[in-house]
Amino acid sequence: MAVSEEESSSANSKSRSASNGTYYLAKCVLRGSVVLQVVHGHIRSPSSNDIVFGKETSIELVIIDDDGVVQSICEQPVFGTIKDLAVLPWNERFHARSPQMLGRDLLVVISDSGKLSFLTFCNEMHRFFPWTHIQLSSPGNSRHQVGRMLAVDSSGCFIAASAYDDQLALFSVSTSAGSDVVDKRIVYPSEVEGEASTDTGVNSIRGTIWSMCFISKDFRQPSMEYNPVLAILLNRRGSYLNELLLLEWNVREQTVHVISQFAEEGPLAHDIIEVPHSYGFAFLFRVGDALLMDLRDPHNPHCVHKTSLSFLSPAVEEQNFVEESCRVNDVDEEGIFNVAASALLELSDIHKDDDPMNIDGECGSIKSTCNRVCSWSWEPLSDTNKIPQLIFCVDTGEIFMIEISSDSSGPKANLSDCLYKGIPSKALLWVEGGFLAALVEMGDGMVLKFDEGRLIYRSAIQNIAPILDMSVGDYHDEKHDQMFACSGVAPEGSLRIIRSGISVEKLLKTAPIYQGITGTWTVKMKIIDFYDSFLVLSFVEETRVLSVGVSFTDVTDSVGFQPDVCTLACGLVGDGLLVQIHQNGVRLCLPTTMAHPEGILSSAPISTSWVPDNTTISLGAVGHNMIIVATSNPCILFILGVKCLSGYNYELYQMQHVKLQNELSCISIPQKLLTSPTSSLTLPVDDRISNTFVLGTHKPSVEVLSFVPGKGIKVLAVGTISLTNTMGTTISGCVPQDVRLVLVDRLYILSGLRNGMLLRFEWPTLSSLELPNQRHYLGSCLVDTFSQSNIISQNYNGAPICASYFSQTKDNFPVHLQLIAIRRIGITPAFLVPLSDSLEADIIALSDRPWLLQAARHSLSYTSISFQPSTHLTPVCSIECPKGILFVAENSLHLVEMVHSKRLNVQKFHLGGTPRKVLFHSESRLLLVMRTELSNDSYSSDICCVDPLSGSVLSSFKLDPGETGKCMELVKVGNEHALVIGTSLSAGPAIMPSGEAESSTRGRLIVLCLEHRQNSDSGSMSFCSKTGSSSQRTSPFREIVGYAAEQLSSSSLCSSPDDNNSCDGIKLEETEAWNLRLAYSTIWPGMVLAVCPYLDRYFLASAGNAFYVCGFPNDNSQRVRRLAVGRTRFMIMTLAAHITRIAVGDCRDGVLFYSYHEDARKLEQLYCDPAQRLVAECVLMDVETAIVSDRKGSIAVLSCANHLGDNASPECNLALNCSYYMGEIAMSIRKGSFSYKLPADDLSKGCHISSTILETSQSSIVASTLLGSIIIFIPISREEYELLEAVQARLVVHPLTAPILGNDHNEFRSRESPAGVPKILDGDMLAQFLELTSMQQEAVLALPLGSPTTVMLNMKPSSPSPITVNQVVRLLERVHYALN
Repeated sequence: MAVSEEESSSANSKSRSASNGTYYLAKCVLRGSVVLQVVHGHIRSPSSNDIVFGKETSIELVIIDDDGVVQSICEQPVFGTIKDLAVLPWNERFHARSPQMLGRDLLVVISDSGKLSFLTFCNEMHRFFPWTHIQLSSPGNSRHQVGRMLAVDSSGCFIAASAYDDQLALFSVSTSAGSDVVDKRIVYPSEVEGEASTDTGVNSIRGTIWSMCFISKDFRQPSMEYNPVLAILLNRRGSYLNELLLLEWNVREQTVHVISQFAEEGPLAHDIIEVPHSYGFAFLFRVGDALLMDLRDPHNPHCVHKTSLSFLSPAVEEQNFVEESCRVNDVDEEGIFNVAASALLELSDIHKDDDPMNIDGECGSIKSTCNRVCSWSWEPLSDTNKIPQLIFCVDTGEIFMIEISSDSSGPKANLSDCLYKGIPSKALLWVEGGFLAALVEMGDGMVLKFDEGRLIYRSAIQNIAPILDMSVGDYHDEKHDQMFACSGVAPEGSLRIIRSGISVEKLLKTAPIYQGITGTWTVKMKIIDFYDSFLVLSFVEETRVLSVGVSFTDVTDSVGFQPDVCTLACGLVGDGLLVQIHQNGVRLCLPTTMAHPEGILSSAPISTSWVPDNTTISLGAVGHNMIIVATSNPCILFILGVKCLSGYNYELYQMQHVKLQNELSCISIPQKLLTSPTSSLTLPVDDRISNTFVLGTHKPSVEVLSFVPGKGIKVLAVGTISLTNTMGTTISGCVPQDVRLVLVDRLYILSGLRNGMLLRFEWPTLSSLELPNQRHYLGSCLVDTFSQSNIISQNYNGAPICASYFSQTKDNFPVHLQLIAIRRIGITPAFLVPLSDSLEADIIALSDRPWLLQAARHSLSYTSISFQPSTHLTPVCSIECPKGILFVAENSLHLVEMVHSKRLNVQKFHLGGTPRKVLFHSESRLLLVMRTELSNDSYSSDICCVDPLSGSVLSSFKLDPGETGKCMELVKVGNEHALVIGTSLSAGPAIMPSGEAESSTRGRLIVLCLEHRQNSDSGSMSFCSKTGSSSQRTSPFREIVGYAAEQLSSSSLCSSPDDNNSCDGIKLEETEAWNLRLAYSTIWPGMVLAVCPYLDRYFLASAGNAFYVCGFPNDNSQRVRRLAVGRTRFMIMTLAAHITRIAVGDCRDGVLFYSYHEDARKLEQLYCDPAQRLVAECVLMDVETAIVSDRKGSIAVLSCANHLGDNASPECNLALNCSYYMGEIAMSIRKGSFSYKLPADDLSKGCHISSTILETSQSSIVASTLLGSIIIFIPISREEYELLEAVQARLVVHPLTAPILGNDHNEFRSRESPAGVPKILDGDMLAQFLELTSMQQEAVLALPLGSPTTVMLNMKPSSPSPITVNQVVRLLERVHYALN
């Protein structure tokens, strides 16, 4: 992506949106990273230890591996807003619920859908699905309806859900058979009681419910019935203290009573949590202390132990601390910038004393003298340790532990010393293995590990929220684009470089001297070896073998490979036995100890060869104890074996050869052994995976065969490839380029075609196995034999067909493979390279660019790898780099490692303070960053120049003490650019409660010039490229030897993307320095919140409710003249301009269109917003169209196209063309273009839908949100919109793709929008279509529109032509390809 500067054009020309309508598709390319809830349980299986992150608009399933790194398993949007989530643990009494749920926990979610949702994880589809929903209230955020907070009984028998105020609901979990999870429910008080009652006494729960938990009873005690007791923390209106109330639900009589109350003078109580397995004890957290409550007799609650939290903790060793500065700014929980409170936006009234625009206010700087517990977690109980231990974090960032003990005087809470000190945690989770996940609200979280009574940092949990600003661009001529984002708040503010795809760590790059590479492989010395021993590089007329290790050394002569031929394939046929296949024959080699320590003791390697008669080899593959080669003229398949004659004397011999009807295009032999087939497989029971191989043919087809010495070849399955486009024309280039057998839960075949397509074949179900009369569809490429072995073949000359016995069918014919999924990843041949020898390993698909295929996913799921287009690759496993991948790109070798430990492809530069604005200065190749809340005595805000490679601050301009930076933009002054900055000189709020600007505030307008000076001192910077000379190399691989040894050492320059170092062997050294020089400064009445360039010679700036057109007389940056002024009724938040059109966004009237008359020097208001809108950001697409985001989480497209030529007046409203409710506040919107090329496949030429994505990509929109999401809006044509709208209408109601929290999708995406306004298409909903199999896709499209369960579409009266899977898949593939 690259931000496009708009070119001047005729303002009177009709825009695309005016002539064709405005149609957009919204796709989230990076989901929010703020974790608001975290729970753990046995979600995927009874033995899995899974963690679930609740991230408001999405849900993520993760694990913490043995190294303490968070690994993402699955993340999916929920098409709603999560309010709270909990785990319903498995209980033996629920065995009748469902056999497949045996031992697995359910996830309970409460959301804005108004439903209580029970979710289960489907391993086959690799995502969550709803088990059932229970309607609680109407959709939305009403504070008086149940839908805010959850509590689950520790035994899994009861669930409680509360409203914000006055009401809660209780549920009992069903123990009977069936799908119903809940059998009884009660609301307290009932709606009738709630409306009639005004009681504020002890028996009422009128007030705000702060916290609640169940108080468990001892099931070991004999009891006729069990009535649950719920403890709630209630704040009654007008009270300064919170009360602890105990409620009992009489399940038999269906009544709820308040049975006791506990209220003690003292600090404010804020949370109540149960002590697990204590049967009646709970902690009541108050500001400054924690009370251990004895609630065993719910009629007599009392405190048994008080633990004070107002203390100074003992010193903790230095390495146990995170960098400490001022604590996280505690913006009021009803302030707009509090990410955790974003779900409360519709309920919150802005405080009169707070500025909704201010994240730099004084309210967060007041240091409390009492500590408050802000997060906690109980230790997972085990058989060896049954003493409850609680770990908690206080608001100073210190982490402590409390252990519950008991003596003759009663239970006690023993407080530990400080275990760790860092940033205050929003949530803690103590999991198995001694790991502690600490989630931070506005910064990176941490994984800590217990080690000898201390907590040690192990890894980061990335969190880039909130994103306050972003700049999209490219730097240093890299082959992929990135986004620079202002992330986090003080003291964890940082600059993040966000890239698409899967992150790679670049370890090595050679000079571009490797022309003509035709293949790359890695080979082990023994089958059981974990690390690779050799790297084989094949050229057009040459082969070289390198040893894999600290240095890559050329050992071709010691291995025995023939060096003057092009290698077609190679591999390990047995321990110490390497095989090279080339055009003229097959060579078996025994390397010497010079090549590998376990080689033979000989001065020269031993080798033997096998040569076919009067023909050349075209293909080959090497497996364990089996070598397969094929010739093309004539077409013959040879199967070779290895025989030991004596000592080191081996012989290659022919075990089988058959004549082929069709020429082969690829061969694949599975490498890992499987002793017995999985129960779900339909393979022959008498065959092993190790005897199986897969062929691709020019027929075209893929075929699975088995070879057993003495029995011959059997054709197990055949998949015919016959693809047509929507016009019925056969797609060309469908010959398999590569083929792989994959085994994850089920066996399936992946094939990459020469036209850049991917296919997935699966064995059919029992009911769909081929019948004998269908055998003419299963013709194999085998047509003849030249041995006495028994062979399965479809012999069209009348030869008999031998029987193949299958485990699930009595048919004597090969199985017809089902084509499950078809995808296109490019237009060049698609190669498939597994990351390891395992049949369940993920696979890199290499076509126009590399993609990672998740082998365990349903259908075909692939994600781009953040690396440039490459021609070849091979995985490299060494001690120094166990997960390396060697790419061949632009005649260079690139050794990289996929960073699986990074859930986000984000590079972090810690800057301190709160980064507010970022700009990319193309001339200096530097980033200009505005920082606030700096912990400096003399200043709190500055503008700094940051090197995008190292993240170092090269220079800065410091604002005055007490001055806060608010906005900045680069503005043209003659032929140069100046930086125009707006600041605030007032500490108070900028906006009055009415929305008008505070009259007493002041601001400053500053103009800075960025100038460079030549430096000769040692502190200067320059770029140097580290390349080795190739003129003296005797081997083309000597350069890589020295380079790799240096790069893989501990002092390597190219380290993790999180480090402040550059990659690609480039280091920043400085030849010139750039400084910021003050050119102009003036004080204005009101805070300067927005600036914007205008017409290449002016700029716009706002102060309060006024905005000015300003210019530089005689192109002198030291003088600024205000040329015209315009005023609005309310505080101006944003300014945008395109050609002569000006868009002003304020805090109540929304977006206003203005025009500036240069001759008269006057501003004229033309159009106004049709609705009230608190504008967060606005951008003009052209003179007629504005894209605006508001602070309630929606984006709208406004246009004045229908008014062109009219006599405009302030009463003319803009038209609301379309809208989209995101559920997240977009604080930054940028116009962008996608520098991608769509694959020119045959299908697109015959497709009815006119593909306009590429042509209209210049009008795309990139939006970043406070939750850390990146959402892209792509303009599409009307035909594409109508097609995808019909598909979306079916997806939102299909059980496989409907919103998992039970939201009405149309209602959710329509919020904050008037009825009847067209909606922007939901790309996240549509993307699910690509995750389905072909049969499932057909089922979705077969759903009738207009039925009671589907959405009625406002389409043409004439019946549209039937929608085909090909049409939808090809269109969505283009979007997926572009956004990755």
